[in-house]
Amino acid sequence: MARIKRGTNKRRRHKKMLAQAKGHYSVRHKLYRRAHESVIHALRYATQHRREKKGDMRKLWQIRINAAARINGISYSRLIHGLKLAGVEVNRKMLSDLAVRDPQAFSYVAEQAKTQLATATATAA
Repeated sequence: MARIKRGTNKRRRHKKMLAQAKGHYSVRHKLYRRAHESVIHALRYATQHRREKKGDMRKLWQIRINAAARINGISYSRLIHGLKLAGVEVNRKMLSDLAVRDPQAFSYVAEQAKTQLATATATAA
């Protein structure tokens, strides 16, 4: 039985891993074993951070909406509640975009939320 020689395959695999580790610090881009560890961790971090990015963006949208809402004399939570009562189905991403790019349109939306809150409290009392 002939013995299996894997020189070319092994070299190709190692070169591929070292290419992925390009830009990593010190021996982490020079030595295969260290590069392999580095790439595995880097890929894991990348996956985790892609997940975290979605939450970070939502937090940013909420901060922007809250700032714009307070300029219009209403808090974030009351704005969202008023919009739900008014039946305005605009997600936070779109509200944030309105707050940044078109403050007049956002103030119109905020006014709708305020009027709906006022009518809801008047009917409850």
